[in-house]
Amino acid sequence: MILFVNNLTVIDFSYFCTNRGPVGESWIVDLTLEGDLNEESMVLDFALVKKQVKRIIDDSVDHSLAIPMLADISFSEKEHLCTFDAQFGDGHHIAMTAPHQAISKINADVINEKTITEHLKALILPQLPNNVKGIDIVLRPEPSNSFYYHYSHGLKKHDGNCQRIVHGHRSTIGIEIDGMRMPRLHKQWCERWQDIYLLSEEDKVDASQLEHITAKDGDVCSRYESTQGLFELAMSAQRVDVLPCDTTVELISDFIAQEIKKQHPDSKIKVTAYEGVGKGSISYA
Repeated sequence: MILFVNNLTVIDFSYFCTNRGPVGESWIVDLTLEGDLNEESMVLDFALVKKQVKRIIDDSVDHSLAIPMLADISFSEKEHLCTFDAQFGDGHHIAMTAPHQAISKINADVINEKTITEHLKALILPQLPNNVKGIDIVLRPEPSNSFYYHYSHGLKKHDGNCQRIVHGHRSTIGIEIDGMRMPRLHKQWCERWQDIYLLSEEDKVDASQLEHITAKDGDVCSRYESTQGLFELAMSAQRVDVLPCDTTVELISDFIAQEIKKQHPDSKIKVTAYEGVGKGSISYA
């Protein structure tokens, strides 16, 4: 018998690519389970699927940085911290220190839907009842006819997993000026923030303040402690946009609205910024 659950959850995370660097992504999860009927005449109760399987996904990949462990990277683990260092693209650099739970180690040389799917299947199936014989997972982005951008960030003030210094989202954006949609501005902002790291200015530090990683010339550096532990980051400045505010979606939408307002001071600005799939913030200026 086959059981399916579409739209089980959304994985909001970042992954490291040797060409693009850290890439913020949001994938919808569709799940299929194959097995024998249990004593309740079910493969598995839908409530358990939604609770147990979603928990495994949330505790592994979601809100983490997925690292391809077979790629050309430097990675080490010591006590409660992991340290990651790599080159990407045309001579760009990233180095990061974070608690173990902020990183997903993927046994592959690239991160994509296939390698994350295999990683999740290997984690989930052994934790399901014996009558469940097989599992299939489909990871898919939200269908969109609009422009979108991939961004990564960390929210040190967040009590949950958003505090992890490199996690991210694939996000669409809507901009209106005096009630008229502005596709040109949609495209401009998505090009500006494609594969970007959004850094809060108050989290920016000098390279000398980094304890566990070493910055390279031209890196922008960040360091903070939050409830999950110590986080440090150094990344090539070309891939970082420093904002004068926290990088919550509420303040991201407000930042965009205020920037556009500078160019159109006599107009009414509306910005709809998404944080992944089906959620976000609306700001007016």
